[in-house]
Amino acid sequence: MGLLSNSGNNEANYYSTPNQYGNYQFTSLDDIVNQFMISYVGEDKLIPKAKRFDVAFHAQRALAELSFDTFKSCKAQEITVPASLQMILPHDYVNYTKISWVDSAGIKHLLYPTSKTSNPMHPQVDSNGDVLSHTGKLIRSGELIKNGNFNGNKTHWNLNQQWGSAGAPPITVMSPTVETSDPLTLNDPVTGWFFRQGSIGNKIRGYDIPQWNGIRQTDVPIIDGEEYTISVDVSNYTSGTFSVVLIDGQGDYTDFGNITADGTFTATKTAGATNDQYGIRQLFIRNKSATPGNITIDNVSVVRVGSEETSTAWANYKSGTPSENQNDYQDDTYWPMEGSRYGLDPQHAQANGSFYIDCNSGKIHFSSNISGKTVILDYISDSLGTDPEMLVHKFAEEAIYKWILYGILSTRANVRENVVRRFKKERFAAIRTAKLRLSNLKLEELTQILRGKSKQIKH
Repeated sequence: MGLLSNSGNNEANYYSTPNQYGNYQFTSLDDIVNQFMISYVGEDKLIPKAKRFDVAFHAQRALAELSFDTFKSCKAQEITVPASLQMILPHDYVNYTKISWVDSAGIKHLLYPTSKTSNPMHPQVDSNGDVLSHTGKLIRSGELIKNGNFNGNKTHWNLNQQWGSAGAPPITVMSPTVETSDPLTLNDPVTGWFFRQGSIGNKIRGYDIPQWNGIRQTDVPIIDGEEYTISVDVSNYTSGTFSVVLIDGQGDYTDFGNITADGTFTATKTAGATNDQYGIRQLFIRNKSATPGNITIDNVSVVRVGSEETSTAWANYKSGTPSENQNDYQDDTYWPMEGSRYGLDPQHAQANGSFYIDCNSGKIHFSSNISGKTVILDYISDSLGTDPEMLVHKFAEEAIYKWILYGILSTRANVRENVVRRFKKERFAAIRTAKLRLSNLKLEELTQILRGKSKQIKH
């Protein structure tokens, strides 16, 4: 029976189902495991019996390993580089194949990694040069708030918190939601804070916030006696008097002033202004007025004065003038200058920009000339992140079978060594065949490329 013979796989259904476009070139890993159990496992076969989860394990290992150096990578992510010059690595990222920026014609310009800088861990130190710690760990320099820009969700934030008296923990106060046909306000609270995406972006919004009600984040490493700068972007303000409060490790709180207008609120104060016993190490944004308040907040930031940047190396790198606009700081020679290219280091002979990947923070850091440009990250994964992506190209299907067969036989006792070596060779040959097939070389394309070379190409 043909693979496309059943009624669910006819042409009409295919063209009306966009998520099936091009799927015929792939086979699901689940189908491969099923077919292996039928064809390779049983009486009078090389594998008399095998558990399905053993076969599934070796199938997943094969898929992951072949994804790294045999399968074609189809994963890519595009962003516009913000002023921070940073890009968060995708959640299923394993390694990049190339990173490039796109011009107005849609043409990619390759970015090259720089090995001459990094973003090392820079611990905070006090005025005496002693390191500052929090719960037994050194406090990194840089931003102290997690998810301060509410990137896709409200993770790390507690909403609708009622500010209590000293010694009493804040209480979560929930409100009934709005029942309306308007999709912009459906399920919004009648009174309180909520996370909003869409037309206003990723932000926290508040309706008719009662007195002492707010949002908070816990486990913020605030040290008593140290100076901190707070910044909050405010919009849609109409009423109320909001304030940002920091509580240090001693339970003492500091009010950083009143927010009564749209704009960016910024204040710098020393932590531990009052002697109280509130819940330690918190940030609280609250309405302290008896008048109900309306407000939208975004980009909440807390940094210790003197430790604003994560490292001096990163601060200098992102603020440096790109090499194409000055004498090249990477090899001390401005390479485009006529007559000055002798001895040029080829790795720096480009003006597209550079980047490096900070594995600790999971971010890509770009040079300053990439700010505002559209960057594309082409990368590879292990193809095991989700069920829909656990697919094997039909050119490599036999390689998966041989990998599973060798994997099972090589881990079993009482299997002759010559049998194991035989299937190791067969696995190697099947992977090589898959690589040749997936290389996708076409004679006409090669001929067109080589026509300008010194040798005549006959075809």
